[in-house]
Amino acid sequence: MVSRPARLTPPVECVRLYDPASGLDGVIAIHSTALGPGAGGCRLWSYADMDAALADAFRLAEGMSYKNALAGLPFGGAKAVLRRPEGDFDRAALFRAFGEAVERLGGLYVTAEDVGTSVGDMQEVARVSRHVAGLAAKEGQAGGDPSPWTALGVFEAMKAAARLTFGSDLDGLTVAVQGTGSVGAELCRRLAAAGAKLVIADPNPARRDRLAHVHDARIVAPDEIARAEADIFAPCALGGALDRDTVAAMKARLVCGAANNQLAAAEVAALLLRRGITYAPDYVVNAGGIINVSAEYLGEGEASVAARIAGIAPRVSQILHQAAEEKRSPAAVADEMAEAVIAGAQRAIAA
Repeated sequence: MVSRPARLTPPVECVRLYDPASGLDGVIAIHSTALGPGAGGCRLWSYADMDAALADAFRLAEGMSYKNALAGLPFGGAKAVLRRPEGDFDRAALFRAFGEAVERLGGLYVTAEDVGTSVGDMQEVARVSRHVAGLAAKEGQAGGDPSPWTALGVFEAMKAAARLTFGSDLDGLTVAVQGTGSVGAELCRRLAAAGAKLVIADPNPARRDRLAHVHDARIVAPDEIARAEADIFAPCALGGALDRDTVAAMKARLVCGAANNQLAAAEVAALLLRRGITYAPDYVVNAGGIINVSAEYLGEGEASVAARIAGIAPRVSQILHQAAEEKRSPAAVADEMAEAVIAGAQRAIAA
């Protein structure tokens, strides 16, 4: 799995997870606790080996530090990455074993669902640990599947970025959406309602075809979506969608999507800048999910979630304006902002 290269220090704590009885095999990487407990989802994926899982965990945990810092959340960054067992396995037992590991950390890490995991999995974690969110929502409180909130944040960010890039709203623009899972499908719904034309790609034919039928979307192969004739490219699958070859062939003038770690390598940000392609930094754009998770864990209501998500679009506009004025990549501007927040918290701790 390709991910954004690490830029900060190694994780403050790395917990190896291994329980042959349940099939649990993975790691919890806690990157920073300067702003509070490390918060980030639990990913279940078919990694080739433990080295690949570790690399992904470290990069994802770092991304959560940046995301939580710029979202104004009282959490540091962390991530759990689990290797999916081969063949049949007892899913409930695996996530209970994972939950026991989370509980042993005593609140240093707060987990939730991510790629490959669900509300049901987190319910199993909650049987044995208090430090979990993404559970079924209680009346009047935040909770439940964070995907719709992630999609909302991406949609609002895309509207703001389109106004700066094209001088217009989304009506009539073509958006190429890579990945039509929970977040991608909800984003497509919002885009279609806003009058955008859709081009979609997904390796799951049933999911893809159903969405295309509902929204009259054009279907392309997964390896063609980044090169599709479109105004906006929205990566909503796994990381590493933006590499040198992809960017060199891209026709879109704006990249704004829900995927984490979209830049396959650091130099890709500079290539986007040279090609005149506006890049809305992924961890700023896709913060809606962790905002919902944070509010749930803190016992806040949906109004708090909506208020924080309303801040995503103005933040994206600020970053893009500053980047344009300074003739720098928005990725570099966003990183500096996040690092300043984290460094400020570290100085306060040390004082």
